[in-house]
Amino acid sequence: EVQLVESGGGSVQPGGSLRLSCVVSGSTFSSAYMGWFRQAPGKEREGVATIDRAYGGTDLADSVKGRFTISLDNAKNAVYLQMNGLTPEDTAMYYCAAGSRAAWVVADLSRVEHWGQGTQVTVSS
Repeated sequence: EVQLVESGGGSVQPGGSLRLSCVVSGSTFSSAYMGWFRQAPGKEREGVATIDRAYGGTDLADSVKGRFTISLDNAKNAVYLQMNGLTPEDTAMYYCAAGSRAAWVVADLSRVEHWGQGTQVTVSS
């Protein structure tokens, strides 16, 4: 069974930084892309960032470009989201996910093969 376990969420003041981590366990894991979604109260879940596990290519949502960075450590089966310049609008539950690129670029959540349980990020003064 494949499991995605996130860590690194928390509360931070505007302008602060957080680093989310997601570690995958399970010998059958073969998803081509990993990344992050987020969901704020009353809003739909949206793709934030994704990375190609084979070639390292990335896609980021326009709202986080220049502030967030996604990276991968295949040896550890882990993906990271470095979040800088956080604003209250970044407050949400952040979910690690694995699947095909379409899950992020065309917001087709049916293309997500595995979900993490989520980690809360709160940005407030």
